[in-house]
Amino acid sequence: MYDITQFSLSDMTECASALRQFGVGAKSMEEVADGIARFLYDHLIIKQSGERGCALVRVYKTHPFRELTDDLRDFACGVLGRVPESADVKCLTLLGTAGDLPDWNVRSKSVGHQAIPLPSERVVAQFPMISQLINQFGLDISAVLRPDPAHLIQMEKTEYNVFLASDAAGNPYIPAQDEFVIPHRIESALGFGGMLPSGNLYAVILFSKCSITRATANMFQTLALSVKMAVLPFENAVFASP
Repeated sequence: MYDITQFSLSDMTECASALRQFGVGAKSMEEVADGIARFLYDHLIIKQSGERGCALVRVYKTHPFRELTDDLRDFACGVLGRVPESADVKCLTLLGTAGDLPDWNVRSKSVGHQAIPLPSERVVAQFPMISQLINQFGLDISAVLRPDPAHLIQMEKTEYNVFLASDAAGNPYIPAQDEFVIPHRIESALGFGGMLPSGNLYAVILFSKCSITRATANMFQTLALSVKMAVLPFENAVFASP
């Protein structure tokens, strides 16, 4: 178990090693992502109280609309209100989830976040948390939506920053304040991730029940590489078989 309020160097090292193992024996990126979400949800605690440190942990990946499953394409069209003009439009796709409510443990039961189409910078701006996550990672939104093949190698090797909203209550970047943040005692939101060789973004987002400082959040930056190593072998096998 790792105290999320005082995540130490030894915690980071041990947790990183554990996350790398989720790719062993897996058959899809979805399986790996779900295992990672479950592990972090179960193992990050608030030591003082002994309770879980996160109400919800989610793993996302951008994915071209054309390569989504039929149900996710339908979902993305519902979010956008139409079929995207291009089948290459990136969709921020939920691959792994674990949390306090039963429905938070099943990807297909997410009401609003199964697949969010991102056809333009203007649309991304309508999702403030996604916009801030990309910006705090140190990425240009245009590079995420339309990655330049000439720059993919450099982008993939870059170490990215950590997204942190330390005060979730009343924060304009954290949606669903009345439905999610307040009733589930969300204190902070933390995200870490990076770019895959395909030009797709991956991100792990923690919604914690305690306040997380920037110093603590920065300790999670190293975990991004472990997640990448775990999911990397499955870029061509993203979704689990029905």
